[in-house]
Amino acid sequence: MGLRFFIWAGLQSNCRYSSYMYNKACEFLKIKQSPFLILDVIEAYKVEKCLVNVKMFKVILNLCKEARIADEALLVLRKVPEFNLRPDITIYNVVIRLFCEKGDMDMANKLMKEIGLIDLYPDMITYFAMIKGFCNAGRLEDACELFQAMREQGFSPNASVYSVLLEGICMHGSTEKALEFLEEMETTGGSCSPNVITYTSVIKSFCEKGHTMEALRILDRMETCGCAPNRVTVITLIEGFCAEGHVEEAYKLIDKVAGRGVSDGDCYSALVVSLIRINRLDEAEILFRKMSASGAKPDGIACSLMIREICRKGRVLDGFCLYDEIEQMRFLSSIDSDIYSILLVGLCQQSHLVEAAKLARSMLDKRIRLKAIYVNKIIEHLKNSGDKELAIQLSRIARPKRFV
Repeated sequence: MGLRFFIWAGLQSNCRYSSYMYNKACEFLKIKQSPFLILDVIEAYKVEKCLVNVKMFKVILNLCKEARIADEALLVLRKVPEFNLRPDITIYNVVIRLFCEKGDMDMANKLMKEIGLIDLYPDMITYFAMIKGFCNAGRLEDACELFQAMREQGFSPNASVYSVLLEGICMHGSTEKALEFLEEMETTGGSCSPNVITYTSVIKSFCEKGHTMEALRILDRMETCGCAPNRVTVITLIEGFCAEGHVEEAYKLIDKVAGRGVSDGDCYSALVVSLIRINRLDEAEILFRKMSASGAKPDGIACSLMIREICRKGRVLDGFCLYDEIEQMRFLSSIDSDIYSILLVGLCQQSHLVEAAKLARSMLDKRIRLKAIYVNKIIEHLKNSGDKELAIQLSRIARPKRFV
């Protein structure tokens, strides 16, 4: 009855459901868990000889879309002619998109061909869903063929179609093909001009294939076209340079782009993280301390990883001192909560009890829970050190209350 009421309300002239409403209806009616409800309602309409229209099927299919139930959506599509109705392109698009998202491109392609048999024509939404589906499935040749067919049908590809195909080429094709396609976008211009996301996708593709120096030329190219790099662009290049051992190039890149839409802190934080990942901890630590001294704010990932790696080397007291420095600079807002537990257990095990007590009180003030695997160890150390009251307080926030 709840489902039937939702469908009925959606047919009223003054009602237009939003995506949020469909999502909440799916949750409340448990459509994903009980998809048979959809077909049961349609069958009930048929038995009761209810007056049914195409809009009703669209409401039902939007529920299928929100619940991501492609097979049931196909069955709903097949029910449309049983009510002497003809599905339109909007109905087909919903079902095609669901199969594209599911990765069943054979069925999606079959439905697209079926459209032409009933005197319907695919629109830009159809082409976009299919091209994206083929790209995600790694069927790049099919995606390119469909892109060409779309043009032959008189459709002018928009920026979204260009971008999704370029992303597919970057993922599954050659870097040469990606450059050719990027150049085509630049030549076409207008609304199809590549943006920062487009350029970053190409840069990422080059870096992942170990061609970071070539990726740097893409950066020069985008700046020539008046497109400024963002944080993701710069971090991608820094990670690529470090992974290939070109650390000096990473420093040069930062000198070039820092302060031009990307902060010094973001640039150097990315370099600190990358240096740690290639086992150059000493260099990363020196850079981190230079950042702090110059006022460049390290991000939460850099802070967390720096402290974690220092502790892993057995330098727990150094890790605590670094934590203390960061706290005084008020850079702790986004630090990983697990770092507190790692530091505290290390300080306890190495008998740095004054520092352990200071950190434990800080955790109490911030209401930071101990990581479960460390709770018993830390509580035992604090009790043995004579700080039983602190141990009791810490154990209260370490173990959540149970409600019965």
